[in-house]
Amino acid sequence: MMCHRMLCCNLIAMGSLAMVVSGGGVLIAATPESPDANAAEPTFEKHVQPILRDKCYGCHGVEQRKADLNLTTTNSVMQGSESGPIIVPGEAEESLLYEMVRQGLMPPDGKSPLSAAELETIRNWIVSGARFDSLRTAENSQQVTDQNIIPILHLRCTVCHGKYTREAELDLRSRESILKGGKSGPALVPGNVEGSLMINRITVGEMPPRQEMVKVSVKPMSSLELGQLKAWIEQGALASSFSPDVATTETDPLITNAERQFWSFQSPIAAVVPTPQYSERLRHPIDGFILHKVRENNLELSPEADEITLLRRAYFDLLGLPPTPREVDQFLADGNPNAFERIIDRLLASPRYGERWGRHWLDLAGYSDSEGGQHADAVRPHAFRYRDYVIRALNSDKPYDQFLHQQIAGDELADYENSDVLTQEIYDNLVATGFLRMGVDETYANITSFVPDRLEVIDNAIETLSSAVIGLTMKCARCHSHKFDPIPQRDYYRLTAIFKGALDEHDWLKPNAKSEGIHTHFGLRYLPYAMADEQKAWRVLDHVVQHQIDALRSTSKAREEELAKKYREQLLAKLPNRLHDDLRILLDTPPGERDEVQQELAEKYEDMLLFDVDRLKEIDSEFKQFSDRTDAQIKTLEVKTMPPQIRALWERGQPSPTYILIRGNHETPGRLVGPGVPSVLTDGRTPFEVEPVGSGASKTGRRLALAHWLTKDNHPLTARVMVNRIWKHHFGRGIVETLDDFGRAGARPSLPQLLDWLAVDFVQGGWSIKRMHRNIMTSATYRQASQVSPAHLRLDPENRLLAHMPLQRLDAESLRDTLLFISGRLDETPFGPADLLDVREDGLVTSVALPGGWRRSVYVLQRRSQPVTLLANFDLPQMSPNCIQRPISTVAPQALHLLNNRTVHQLAQAFAERVIAEVGSDPDRQIKRVYRIALSRHPSQEEAGIGLVRLSQLSAKWNSQMDQDASRFEAASGDAATRALGNFCHAMLNSAALLYVD
Repeated sequence: MMCHRMLCCNLIAMGSLAMVVSGGGVLIAATPESPDANAAEPTFEKHVQPILRDKCYGCHGVEQRKADLNLTTTNSVMQGSESGPIIVPGEAEESLLYEMVRQGLMPPDGKSPLSAAELETIRNWIVSGARFDSLRTAENSQQVTDQNIIPILHLRCTVCHGKYTREAELDLRSRESILKGGKSGPALVPGNVEGSLMINRITVGEMPPRQEMVKVSVKPMSSLELGQLKAWIEQGALASSFSPDVATTETDPLITNAERQFWSFQSPIAAVVPTPQYSERLRHPIDGFILHKVRENNLELSPEADEITLLRRAYFDLLGLPPTPREVDQFLADGNPNAFERIIDRLLASPRYGERWGRHWLDLAGYSDSEGGQHADAVRPHAFRYRDYVIRALNSDKPYDQFLHQQIAGDELADYENSDVLTQEIYDNLVATGFLRMGVDETYANITSFVPDRLEVIDNAIETLSSAVIGLTMKCARCHSHKFDPIPQRDYYRLTAIFKGALDEHDWLKPNAKSEGIHTHFGLRYLPYAMADEQKAWRVLDHVVQHQIDALRSTSKAREEELAKKYREQLLAKLPNRLHDDLRILLDTPPGERDEVQQELAEKYEDMLLFDVDRLKEIDSEFKQFSDRTDAQIKTLEVKTMPPQIRALWERGQPSPTYILIRGNHETPGRLVGPGVPSVLTDGRTPFEVEPVGSGASKTGRRLALAHWLTKDNHPLTARVMVNRIWKHHFGRGIVETLDDFGRAGARPSLPQLLDWLAVDFVQGGWSIKRMHRNIMTSATYRQASQVSPAHLRLDPENRLLAHMPLQRLDAESLRDTLLFISGRLDETPFGPADLLDVREDGLVTSVALPGGWRRSVYVLQRRSQPVTLLANFDLPQMSPNCIQRPISTVAPQALHLLNNRTVHQLAQAFAERVIAEVGSDPDRQIKRVYRIALSRHPSQEEAGIGLVRLSQLSAKWNSQMDQDASRFEAASGDAATRALGNFCHAMLNSAALLYVD
């Protein structure tokens, strides 16, 4: 099929079109050669419209407009659908209207198919030129207007002639500013193409200036775009009568009431809690729903798990770490009947809780310390502030509605620009907007910062919001209406219009920490704000660190000069003695001060006698190691000297217009739209109300209005999506298994009444996440044992009814943190810049150890191109742009890593040394302590017996090896017994009992 752009160019060249327009106007309109030409040929009104009225108006009319297509009027037919034009005059097989009915795809499902005669009528009409009676008397009744031209100028020109940069004092963002012109006068003369300055400049290739295009990431105007601009000027530079497509009090023609009846598009209603007979197991209303469903399927809840199992389950769920032996003893000694409830409260109050559950939210946000894209994968030095905000917010049990308000519109919650004091609240508001800044963003380079690249970043933000918060797949609607859910393409672009004040592809800020653009406001996507104590600490640290950097550079320079002198003298020794003094003088003389003899010597000997750093590295491996190590130390210190900044999203005011992009193509804008939310989640007759906030023009208020809409008490999805996700992390599976898709293609809820009860309770309970944990974890359902009975396997093999607790494997971070914790090598220092990575030549990636060991995994640099190997092997997700549900794999690299990795061996040895320090050298006590630290329990009699035998065998083996080759072990620490216990601890670190939570 001939592409639309090529067709338009050809038709313009032939003079057979009245116009080729976009931005809400006509896409293609045939122009008869004269009012009387071909009068006998078929016309739309007489021959085609009656067919469409009979067969098509039901789906493509005024009340319902599927695929954004209205076939009832001349203008709407010529406007086409979301896929672009439906008529190509003269080419029936290229016309979407004819092809859809010819192939029987429309009307759908074979209902009322067109007859052969009707098909032939439509075909003849198109082949003969697709004539319209209404156009015969007014050849230019469908003009090219400013709404067709403004998108082109935004795409090609306003980077230099727009909001912030106005070369030659020219602003090309509106018809009025174009007519006003700049230093050289009006940019165009209506009706006079040849006399219009902008046409002349574009035609001769002066605009946009070739030497500047890559710098500002724009491309020259195409011949089709130039043709449209000329047509607009020739017709008088007419203004448009189009207004943005927004929700009104009129019924939405794109969504039907029947489509709104789907379960997840309706507000949740609290169901009556079932009260099954024999309800002695009921600890919480949750149990009523579960037990009712379980008994309907002829099953019963499993017995309650033992105390240690419950304790360990709660610790890993809420903290991602096991309890210490002391904490186990305290719990077992607590005779209070509410001991487990008290443990839950204590765990929820622990600062480790935010580190554990913050990681879950960071997955949803797509948190990464690097930009992704390209091979450079540039590091984001200030992203950690968002990570720290999330951890603090969850630790303080910030209500979920406020949590969302800050992340979606924190910059609109307070007038931070005019505030005298940067309060903690304002700081958190700004940092929280990093939620929408975490996706892949490779627009830091000029060649990857064109409009299509920017639109990808915006799409990442929309996908993150829709998948994490709304629970619908919106991404499809970028190019066409959703294939399964009633989400028209228009709604995707209404949503992008909400973000346009902060994420505008025509007013772009690069993600760099340093500005390289010429059209920026702050110059970069970082706000230069920090709390007073952090600013003060940074100034002190910067002074200290700069001295450290200077000392390292001085030491390195001295070493370099010393080596250079050494190798230079070695070379001089091979030259005639008479040259030695002259050559030494030569090397100490600047090139501009050398005499003729010295210049001759320099041409012959200078290159041979000069030793720069690179040359020294090539010939001296020891210096190379020293130099590389010093460079790494300097690089680490330089990160600390960076001034505090916030990776934020903020309103910039006066966003460019938003158009539906036909098939998602930025070069084919369609109808103008305004801000709005998915219509199917409203009644279809309620406008999206936006009130400007803060400092007026610089704040659109659109994102704040979105945040308020999302957190309405009766919102169909926000609460459901969140409680379902919390449920998933406790039980391994959501009530709706497709965590990001509550639509028609997603899974249906296994317990719909329970889901709605939880959602309503969540809102009524003040949107408290910790309260939801308590509800779930105090239920009898949560406290079940994980043993599976034959009845379970027969009647509910996938445990969808939760008649027993599922066994769950530790996720990547919990595993790594647990290895560090039980070996005594976990540094619990919270917050701050991410810990750096050590990347070996063979690709193995580990985090750099601190003096106290290693910090929790949430504080390790999360670089897309270099994930920590242990975490990656155990399913650490790639953020593209975020991760809604991690996979759980069982693959060979997992076992091989735990078995062979040197760091794991070192941790096992540290574990052994900890055990010896705590209980001494008695093997029996050592084995018991290993079990208590690693598994929170005593070994069984059989386990203890096997352990003693194996430990004795290992000790004998190590003794034998050390006797045979004493020199090999002389420098190494640890006697045979310590090494044997290290082997035993290593086996424990590889055990299924450690890897899985019962």
